[in-house]
Amino acid sequence: MKNLSLFCLLLTCIGFQSCKKDQKSDDAKDQTEAPLSVSCYKALYEKDTVELKINTLKDGKITGDMVMKIFTMPKKVGEITGEFHGDTLFVDYSFSEGKDEKKIFKNPLAMLKKGDTLILGNGKIETYLGRSYFSKGLPIDFENVKYKFLTVDCVDK
Repeated sequence: MKNLSLFCLLLTCIGFQSCKKDQKSDDAKDQTEAPLSVSCYKALYEKDTVELKINTLKDGKITGDMVMKIFTMPKKVGEITGEFHGDTLFVDYSFSEGKDEKKIFKNPLAMLKKGDTLILGNGKIETYLGRSYFSKGLPIDFENVKYKFLTVDCVDK
């Protein structure tokens, strides 16, 4: 009886392990999915430059890279992930600042698409349990902004 119990426990563990491996392979497949389209943008404001590369995936999700060179601050280099809701792109920007690549920051961004232009909006951001998000019920301002992204040719560095 004891051997039968051990045998059943062993089969159960093997079953759980195989399910876990299938899930990992699906996650890896999503991360390496080829984009349907790639768009590059650049925004200039006084002495600031922001470069943005957007990959549109098959399921409508957005990934990409963003580099912010703000005149009085360390350079921010990171990745964006998100999706469009109507004409507004909502993304999370995960970035490192300056030479400290181990410390990762994460901020929400909202960009309004008008023709070939993306406008980076300003909104009140709240943080709850370590997660930052735009305050519910308060509008995001796309009129009084610094950064308006214009399309540019994509250049691999």
